[in-house]
Amino acid sequence: MPAVPQPVRVLVVGAGPAGMQAALTAVASGAAVTLVDGSPSLGGQIWRGEQSHSRAAAALFERVRGSEVRLLFGCQIVDAPEPGLLLGAAEGKAEWLPYDRLILATGAREIFLPFPGWTLPNVFGVGGIQALAKGGLPLAGKRVVVAGSGPLLWSVAAYLRGRGAEIPLIAEQTDLARLVQFAAALRFLPSKFMEAIGIARTLIGTGLRTGCYPVHAHGADRLTAVTLRTSAREWTVDCDYLACGFGFAPNLELPLLLGCTVRDGFVVVDEWQQTSVPGIFCVGEPTGIGGAEKSLAEGAIAGIAATCDVKDRALKGSTASLFAERLRCRRFADALRRGFALREELRTLPASDTILCRCEDVTIGRLIGHPSWRSAKLHERLGMGHCQGRVCGAAAEFLLGWPMESVRPPLFPVHVDTLASVVPSREHDG
Repeated sequence: MPAVPQPVRVLVVGAGPAGMQAALTAVASGAAVTLVDGSPSLGGQIWRGEQSHSRAAAALFERVRGSEVRLLFGCQIVDAPEPGLLLGAAEGKAEWLPYDRLILATGAREIFLPFPGWTLPNVFGVGGIQALAKGGLPLAGKRVVVAGSGPLLWSVAAYLRGRGAEIPLIAEQTDLARLVQFAAALRFLPSKFMEAIGIARTLIGTGLRTGCYPVHAHGADRLTAVTLRTSAREWTVDCDYLACGFGFAPNLELPLLLGCTVRDGFVVVDEWQQTSVPGIFCVGEPTGIGGAEKSLAEGAIAGIAATCDVKDRALKGSTASLFAERLRCRRFADALRRGFALREELRTLPASDTILCRCEDVTIGRLIGHPSWRSAKLHERLGMGHCQGRVCGAAAEFLLGWPMESVRPPLFPVHVDTLASVVPSREHDG
C-alpha cells in the first residue's frame, strides 16, 4: 500500500499574539503544529500570562487551548544544532524539536538606558512594574513616576492608577510636535485610537511633560526621588517607584543563530514573512515594532505560507485582506518609530561610574577606549552575565554604537547535561 503522507511539521517559537495566530492558521491547514514558549503560559509580553483584559486576547487564548496545537511551555530554545532541528531546555531536560517549517515569533524586550541611580531598588521597567502589579504588588497610595518613551508609558500609567497608585508625572522624552504627529497616525488603526481615548480618560488629572526625561534617581537603600530634565529646567519629584522604559528592542538571538538576514535592527522578510533562510518565517516585533495588530496579521500570513503553495494566485487573492491589514499596521509602526525616536541628549546621561551591565557590574568608564562590543566583552566581561547582553546590549548599541557582533549557543543558561544530550536519530523521526 502507498505510504500515507505525513502532515507538515510546523514549529512556532513564541506564544504571543503573532505566534498564537500563526499556530492556529497553520493547524487549520492540516499541519502538525507545536507552539513553544519559555513562559509558563500563553500571551507573550503583550498579553502576559493570559491575564489580558482584551476581548480579542481572551478569544485567541480560548481558540488556541481548544485547537490541536501542541503547547510546550517553560521551554527555552538554546541551540540549533542542524537544519530542521532545535534544542530546547525544559525543566532542566533537553527537548528536541524537529520541524519542516519554522515560524519565529520571539517578540521584543524593553530598552533600559542607564543614568545615575537607575539600579536602585524600586526603579523598574515599565512592563516590569506592570507585571509585578498583576502579581500582587501593593500600589494603593504609592507615588509612581512613569518616564521614558512610547505609548506603553500611558497604558501602564493608566493600569497603575487603576490599582490605586498616584501618578504625579508621565515624562515622555519625545517633543510635543512629534507626539501630535503620532496621534494623527492613529487613524490607520481605529482600534488603537479608541484604546488611546480610553487611556486618556483614565489619566485625566495626571501631569504630562513632553521633551522630558530622568537624569538621576535618588536614594540610599531604595528610591526616594527622581530628577527630571527638559530643555527649560531641571527639578526633583518625590516618589516611591520609578517606572522607566525607552521603547523596545527585538529578540534577534535565535534568528541570528539560524542565519537569518538582519538589517537596521530587524529581521528581513519577504511578502509571505519568509526570512532569507528557506522554510524559516519571522513575525511580530522582530520584523518591526508595531504591537498586537501587526503581530496578528503577520502571524496569519506566515501560518498560511508555511503550509500552502504561495505561488497559487488564488491563494494570494484570498489573503488580500490580510495583506491590506498588515500594510495599515506597518504604517502605524513607521509612525511609532518616527514619533518616539530617542533624543541625542539621552546619550550623555550616564556618568563614568554609572553601571551599564548589571550582571557583571561594568561601568561606562571601564568601556572608554574599547572600539567594539567584542573588545569590551573580552576585556571587561560586558554582556557575559546571566542575561547574556539582553539588557545592556540595546543600551550599548544606542550609547556607543556597538551592535552585538555574534550569537553563539547556548542562547540561555542551561544544565551541562542538556548541552551534552545526543541529537536524536532521524531514522525514527516523525
